[in-house]
Amino acid sequence: MHEKCGVVGIALQDRDAARPLYYSLYALQHRGQESAGIVTHDGFQQHSHVEMELVGDAFGPGDIESLNGTVGIGHVRYPTAGSVDSCCAQPFSVSFKSGSLGLSHNGNLVNAREIRDELAGQGHAFTSDGDTEVIAHDLARNLLEEDLVRAVKRTMSRIHGSYSLTIMHDDTVLGLRDPEGNRPLCIGKLEDGYVIASESAAIDTLDGELVRDVKPGELVVLHSDGTGFDTYQLIDREHAAHCFFEHVYFARPDSVIDGELVYEVRRNLGRKLWAESGVDTDVVMPVPDSGRSFASGYAEAAQDEGADVEFAEGLMKNRYVGRTFIMPTQDERERAVRLKLNPIKSTVAGKTVTLIDDSIVRGTTSTQLIQLLYESGAEEVHMRVGSPPIVAPCYMGIDMATREELIASDRSVEEIRDEIQADSLAYISREAIADALGKASADLCMACVTGQYPYDIDGEETDREVDRPTIAGEASAAADD
Repeated sequence: MHEKCGVVGIALQDRDAARPLYYSLYALQHRGQESAGIVTHDGFQQHSHVEMELVGDAFGPGDIESLNGTVGIGHVRYPTAGSVDSCCAQPFSVSFKSGSLGLSHNGNLVNAREIRDELAGQGHAFTSDGDTEVIAHDLARNLLEEDLVRAVKRTMSRIHGSYSLTIMHDDTVLGLRDPEGNRPLCIGKLEDGYVIASESAAIDTLDGELVRDVKPGELVVLHSDGTGFDTYQLIDREHAAHCFFEHVYFARPDSVIDGELVYEVRRNLGRKLWAESGVDTDVVMPVPDSGRSFASGYAEAAQDEGADVEFAEGLMKNRYVGRTFIMPTQDERERAVRLKLNPIKSTVAGKTVTLIDDSIVRGTTSTQLIQLLYESGAEEVHMRVGSPPIVAPCYMGIDMATREELIASDRSVEEIRDEIQADSLAYISREAIADALGKASADLCMACVTGQYPYDIDGEETDREVDRPTIAGEASAAADD
């Protein structure tokens, strides 16, 4: 199961954690709209509330009041495969001989089935088909034999793939980031405690201060009294595999991820897009909302070079329609585009237009929007894209569809231009992405645009030497090194 979600964990000194967790989940709602949940611990027992709703619908005042305890974790879920029902909603909770465990997961394991089969063979009973329960059972088993840090390290030696986790073992909250740092996770300081969250926007919502990102392969343990945290670098890798698409599309523009403000990264990508493939038109307009930062940077760079171009909003968004990107069927996606975006004809009529989007996945939205602009009187429509062509699916948690559905998987840029009926089409280069993020290409996961993955995935190419954990006895021995 692919999970593109938001996670949070909080430890406070002298007030209940439930309400700050609730606010944090609101700040992370863009990362998942299928379910929302909070688990807290009051020093004696665990309290849980998880619903198949948006955050605002999942919790009533009484629900928040019943979640006692100064520590807790939360989760918003965005499923892209597997069960869309309450059995996979999180945080996932389990009680066992050594106490209680709660776990929230953002990411996707590529060897979950192997570990599940082994654990099931040892008598573990599973209630869902999600990765999160596999991690929880494995960690619970290790906690019977090891202290907390060594148990986490042993589980890390077995699970393979992308994960940012917030974990609660009794009244101790932990944050864990996979050794490649594929999914974001950061630490924040509050007036009376500490928070771990997928994005810094959640920390801002609580009037907190971003301390830093959790490092790839690092475990963060919050003091249960909210006075500080300890860190353990459990696994070191030569190279990271930060997901470039977090910066291009998924993260909030006001979040800082791996030291970079997402908004400025996108504006910088827009500037580079102009430098690489700028075209003189009357108007530059974004596909709202995620194309806005790119278009702003693109137009600014064009104006700096003397181009007589206007940055304008030419498409108005109906905010009560969900993301077309996560609509499950093609028919729904096509219908949602017309529900969602309406052209401002006075901006478009009689003008040449550059339309800027963050990405083209299936091509359906781009085709429809270009058609809308022509119908509204545009003389020319030129498409510019803030990510390279997406040629391969994502196995690490973003719903990129199958190769058959990806318009760029078997078409050249010119063929795509012809398909979407644009006057011209250009994508940003991979080199510009790495430069804008201030990272070496070797430290980025760009599998969806290269077809080479930072993990050992059956049937796919990898771009690096992969240390894939073994299952069963060898992994346990390796964890003890």
